[in-house]
Amino acid sequence: MWQRNQLTKSKGNTMETYNLIVRFFQNGGPFMYPIATVLVVGLAIALERWLVLSTARISNRRAFSSIMEALRNREYNAVISAGSESNVPMYRIVAAGIIRFTGSNRRDEIESAMEEGVMEALPRLEKRTQYLATLANVATLLGLLGTIVGLIAAFTAVAQAAPAEKASMLSSSISVAMNTTAFGLISAIPLLLLHALLQTKTTEIVDSFEMAGVKVMNTLVDVNQLRSKTRANDA
Repeated sequence: MWQRNQLTKSKGNTMETYNLIVRFFQNGGPFMYPIATVLVVGLAIALERWLVLSTARISNRRAFSSIMEALRNREYNAVISAGSESNVPMYRIVAAGIIRFTGSNRRDEIESAMEEGVMEALPRLEKRTQYLATLANVATLLGLLGTIVGLIAAFTAVAQAAPAEKASMLSSSISVAMNTTAFGLISAIPLLLLHALLQTKTTEIVDSFEMAGVKVMNTLVDVNQLRSKTRANDA
């Protein structure tokens, strides 16, 4: 009996919340719809970017482990082949450095080749992320515009109303007009947070590229020094 009462109470609270949200949306006026569209588009972009960056992070980690094992075994051609065949940025970046290493042992040239690979991979990682900040600003501005238009309509209606009705009409009209500003902020705040979160995730991936470049360079230097010692001993 107690559980049934709790379930009935929970359903009643859910319906009350749902009706409150619907009423809030309906009272906001026509500008609520473009704000909602901006919010949906922003959330879709954020979800797509999150999935892409998460997948890129995992694939780059796996690629780096495979690359380091190949470098320790001096399997340079395998890394170069993976860089030409794979879409994983880590393979392409390291493969560019290996190609330069086989032609030149200068550290600055190898680093330059890998930095070029990082610059090529960066636009793909940052793709569409900047739209979230723009959409957040658009949602805020649409909310303000809806409020201004609502206030203009409210004062116009009040000017033509009877004196006894002006106070109540003005207060209700202002309350409705403020809904668009509130909804604009409700949409903008999570979009800005998602933008910051995705930027942080992108920065972590770029930092992993730079860390991988340093480790690859140190490995290549060790291999090169070992090769020089071997030649000296043979001589």
